[in-house]
Amino acid sequence: MHYVYVLRSLKDKELYVGRTEDLKERLLEHKKGRVESTKERRPLKFLYCEASNNIKDAVHREKYLKTAWGKRYLKHRLKNDLID
Repeated sequence: MHYVYVLRSLKDKELYVGRTEDLKERLLEHKKGRVESTKERRPLKFLYCEASNNIKDAVHREKYLKTAWGKRYLKHRLKNDLID
């Protein structure tokens, strides 16, 4: 299974979109500061994930969620989670 996930930095309030095959382990790596792109942005809050059987679909979805349209989708989809 391939997962695309969204985290929110409680420090700078920005979203982080990532992809992994082992969601539990990847979230633990983020929490422990082992992910370079988020270690200075901790603490992080897990907001959302999507699962796919196909890695190509997961890669495509991750790339989409990182675009302006994808960010707009996430802000609409997660509007209640983004309230401070």
